Amino acid sequence: MAFHSRVLNQYQQVKVEGGVQTADPHRLVAMLLEGAKEKIHGAKLRILHNHSVKDVQEKGALIGGSIAIVDALRASLDMDKGGEIAANLEQLYDYMTRRLLEANLRNDVSALDEVAGLLGSIEEAWNAIAPNAPAPAPVDRPTAVSLGA
Repeated sequence: MAFHSRVLNQYQQVKVEGGVQTADPHRLVAMLLEGAKEKIHGAKLRILHNHSVKDVQEKGALIGGSIAIVDALRASLDMDKGGEIAANLEQLYDYMTRRLLEANLRNDVSALDEVAGLLGSIEEAWNAIAPNAPAPAPVDRPTAVSLGA
């Protein structure tokens, strides 16, 4: 089992390094969002299957890694150009960090789920504004109907 884990970790490291070297800035942020969600998922599994001291240590390391990613996302905000959106994201990233710390201290799976959901919403919006993203489909809006007069 340890061998499988080492091989998987090496594969993921190569995959990430290769992706980072060829990614544009937009893709780099998307990769950070994906990475944070993956770490949160791993921490959740460690909480649910808490069978050993190693699980507790790995949970802490995974949550610590997700906090580091959220901090990197916060540090990448351009408060001058981003205006209100950047300010709101900064507050949201601060909230996520606090929730992740609580999740680590209390083994709170719901806090992990909450942060993963928030990151997923940001990721969805971020991907929608990708430089090569397809245009959104038109929304069908009901037309006014006269009920007779």
